[in-house]
Amino acid sequence: MAGPTVAERDEARQESSGPPLVPKWRAPRLRTIVILAATVVLLGAGCVWALYGSTWLRAEYVSVSGTRALTPAQVREAADVPVGEPLVSLDTGAIEARLRRKLARIDRVDVVRSWPHTIGLEVTERTPVLLLRKDGGFVEVDDEGVRFATVSNAPGRVPVLELTVSRSSSASASLRRFGTDRLTREAVRVARVIPAAVARDTRTVKVRSYDAISLELSDGRSVAWGSSENGRAKARALTALMKAASNARHFDVSVPSAPASSGS
Repeated sequence: MAGPTVAERDEARQESSGPPLVPKWRAPRLRTIVILAATVVLLGAGCVWALYGSTWLRAEYVSVSGTRALTPAQVREAADVPVGEPLVSLDTGAIEARLRRKLARIDRVDVVRSWPHTIGLEVTERTPVLLLRKDGGFVEVDDEGVRFATVSNAPGRVPVLELTVSRSSSASASLRRFGTDRLTREAVRVARVIPAAVARDTRTVKVRSYDAISLELSDGRSVAWGSSENGRAKARALTALMKAASNARHFDVSVPSAPASSGS
């Protein structure tokens, strides 16, 4: 007797196999997922409570570093850090803005959260490169031309600006064209590139006109600088000239490619 044909076998196989099976979630696996999800939610809620609701991570101390002329107490008072508030929610940008607004002597400040209870204020003060005489005191000016503080006593080794515009027509024209503020900025540009060895001995920066700036040193020597242009080239020329003519009393670097010295 003949067996079933190939077509009959295929038909029988299809009838016996039925529709594809759909996997079902097993109860233990579902419970595990629910437990994990609940754990994540609880941990997140716990972290939020620890950061914002608990007393564990609140600002309790304000540390100050980097001060020179300022005192830590002055910085703390100006910063006005809301002690007792959650450390994570403190607006560090607002603290920095208050410090820069209230204390012009501050050039830069980094406000740092130091967990669990401290706000750190890392201060960089402005450094004066020039002094302006005013009402018996001195106004300190930094290398950006910012007038940031008035002091009664001149800090050591910071030159004083003397704006001594002469009666000559060229000097008067320079003053009318540039004004005292611009001439002061030109003097600042000179002061910030004076070689360090010379800067220590510079007592006065004299400005007679835009292109007639000179230095008076502590030992009576002088330097004709000219304008503030090509300042670094003039600084290099002055350093080399002072080494070559160490006994000279007057140095001229107004044209840095042709420096000159005189006197002995």
